[in-house]
Order: sequence, then C-alpha cells, then structure tokens
Amino acid sequence: MTHQDPPLREQLFSPKSAAKYLGVVENTLSVWRSTGRYDLPYIKVGRLVKYRLSDLQAFLARNTKGETHE
Repeated sequence: MTHQDPPLREQLFSPKSAAKYLGVVENTLSVWRSTGRYDLPYIKVGRLVKYRLSDLQAFLARNTKGETHE
C-alpha cells in the first residue's frame, strides 16, 4: 500500500475576485446565483460565497464560442 498525499486545496475566489476574473460586475454573479441562469458552481461557507478557480475556467471554456465557417 502506498501513501498518497492529500489533494492540494484549490484556490477559492470571493464573488468580487470571481467577477473580476470573468470580466463582469459582482452583482451579475449574485443574479446568476439567484436565478440559476448559468451553470456556474459556487460554494457556500456559512454566509460566504466562494468560487473554485477550476469552475471559473470551465465556465469560460463552456461559453467560448469558436469561429463558424459557413
């Protein structure tokens, strides 16, 4: 049996930092959370809301539109 190190804790962003990373205003994230408009996972830690870096990156990747050739 081999010993495995625990996974590294992923960086968490506050709504303000997450909004800046995504290029939107902070209130936009609040609206998205309350309406469920976009599939952007978030974490509740008590009353605090946090976003994982990997979830922000995946959200951007899912919403990146490539060139269309007609």
